Amino acid sequence: MISFPILVSIALLPFTLAQSTDTALQLAAIEAHFKQSLIVPQLLASFNPSALLTANYAGLGVVTPGQLLTKEQSAPTPEVTITPANSTVSLDGNYTIVMVDADIVGSDLSNGENRHWLVNGVQITGGKVSTDGATAITAYAGPGPATGSGPHRYVIILYSQPDSFKAPAGLSEPIGVTLFDLNAYQKDSGLGPLVAATYITVEDGTATVSIPVTSSVVSSTLVPVGPTSSGVSSGSSTKSGTGTASANTPAKTNSAPSLFTLSPLAVIFTAAAVLVVA
Repeated sequence: MISFPILVSIALLPFTLAQSTDTALQLAAIEAHFKQSLIVPQLLASFNPSALLTANYAGLGVVTPGQLLTKEQSAPTPEVTITPANSTVSLDGNYTIVMVDADIVGSDLSNGENRHWLVNGVQITGGKVSTDGATAITAYAGPGPATGSGPHRYVIILYSQPDSFKAPAGLSEPIGVTLFDLNAYQKDSGLGPLVAATYITVEDGTATVSIPVTSSVVSSTLVPVGPTSSGVSSGSSTKSGTGTASANTPAKTNSAPSLFTLSPLAVIFTAAAVLVVA
């Protein structure tokens, strides 16, 4: 006889699957955003996150990838939340969080990027990035693009930080906003792989420069794919169908409801009734 706890777990399975699918779609969206905004490959050669990073700015709430903010709106330090892509992703240990100004689309980043945030030894507590006891090299400094320079891309990234990590010379003590090479820092310090990232766009005044046009990300065209070898659920922005059933797909008639169409409470009460009868 199936125990009641097992039946309850079965009842909650649709919710677990729905949450997993939602995270996979959001990861597909952020991957598409990074390519659409040319963060990949201008700043990052590749982008394969194993978790979803969301930034919550006071007074705004959670911002969407690439959301246009003012300097005032993006001035306070955001609350950062991390959601693993799937159950195989562990969020234990130390991490490094960093925010850099990737300038406008099409910019030459060969000389590096302005660093607006760099904290080593952060941890994930209750799904949120905690800086308690961490080492702040560059305390969060809100975006400050030059007037008329166009919409700057400010990228927030979380890297894993192994025990072998060692801050390179010049970035082991507190320092303000300066130009540095993000990719060189990751390599020279021995940081682990990128875990999660997002970005915001901040502009001051009307752009006086020519900015390359990029296509927008259409959420309805995103499709999550199965986990990769690294356990990361990825996706693409390839257009799919309209989401409606095909005309050649036979309609289901007289089919019994499955566990995925019944509400969890209905399944729980049904399971309880079965146990009572038994």
